[in-house]
Amino acid sequence: MKKGLKKGLKITLWCVLALVIVFGVYSWMVFGSLIKGAMTAEKLDEGLYYMEYRGDDGFDEVIKNGGCENSAGLSAHIINFLTKGFYKPTMDPPAKPYGCSALTVMTPEGGVMMGRNFDYPSATGLVLHSIPDHGYESITTFNVEFFGFGEDYQPEGFANQYMALSSLFVALDGINEKGFAMADLMAGDEVETHQRTSKPDLTTTMAIRYLLNNAANVDEALKLLSGIDMHSDIGSAHHYAMADATGKSVVVEYVDNKMVVVETPAVTNHYLCAAKLNVGLQENDHRYDKLCQQYDLNEGVMSKQGLTKAIEAVSQPQNKESLGTAWTMVMDLKNPSVTYYSRRHFNKPFTFKMKGMR
Repeated sequence: MKKGLKKGLKITLWCVLALVIVFGVYSWMVFGSLIKGAMTAEKLDEGLYYMEYRGDDGFDEVIKNGGCENSAGLSAHIINFLTKGFYKPTMDPPAKPYGCSALTVMTPEGGVMMGRNFDYPSATGLVLHSIPDHGYESITTFNVEFFGFGEDYQPEGFANQYMALSSLFVALDGINEKGFAMADLMAGDEVETHQRTSKPDLTTTMAIRYLLNNAANVDEALKLLSGIDMHSDIGSAHHYAMADATGKSVVVEYVDNKMVVVETPAVTNHYLCAAKLNVGLQENDHRYDKLCQQYDLNEGVMSKQGLTKAIEAVSQPQNKESLGTAWTMVMDLKNPSVTYYSRRHFNKPFTFKMKGMR
């Protein structure tokens, strides 16, 4: 009797162990890339975090399913991708406008660089270095407060780091392995863009991720933009600063739901197209003029140090109402890489290069 009991118990334990192993293998196959990505999160500086992700980024599925035209639809897809349908937390992205600036220049050695400030009342930047299974390697930034995970959310601790992988679907700026770079800026008014045809729907920040995944240069990016229906994030007008390794630099704006392209090296937070020229330009805002003056003074040629100083000169200081410039980035488009400065700490650079690995 005892022998039979021991034998039965032994078989049961082996069966349980086998089930545990099978479940573990299955879980790793489903969540392994996400778990590894979450575990890379690290704090670089006050207000700036870094993560790496390699694997299926889920974005192809978004396009295949017709995209999303608002944050609610996007949130549902993000949560489903991260949890594989096992959990349904809420995301409530805020809706506040932000001010920014960007400048693209040539270097004395024949290179191309873009500088960019992200200005916001309150922000914590998350740098995501992504190597997707399908698409270009990229380094992007997003404000974690836009996730809508709660007022005190920070990408610290495994659960919060895992949730931060939501940035696989959105970006505010970035560069890819081909040297194509872009940034999102407020355009000057609250006129939203909502293109409604049969094309896939993407919001402003989703479109940045889409373009960085798939466009090697400005021309390819414009063609891709013409193939989607654009929808404004956070109830405001936006425009994109774009540049590539050839030196081509444009701003993309939307007027009456139609895309308008303006060739320019500089952009801040007012319209540049003829139809709405200077709409949104504030009386005491001289950032655009300063950038243009520096560009003209140097005939469009600056060293990395010179561009950093030019973009630093239009960064916004902190005051009682606003954090000011949350992060500054200087992107090298010929040798794709980016240097970050968090919260105007221009003595603490963080430089990241493409790994060039598949």
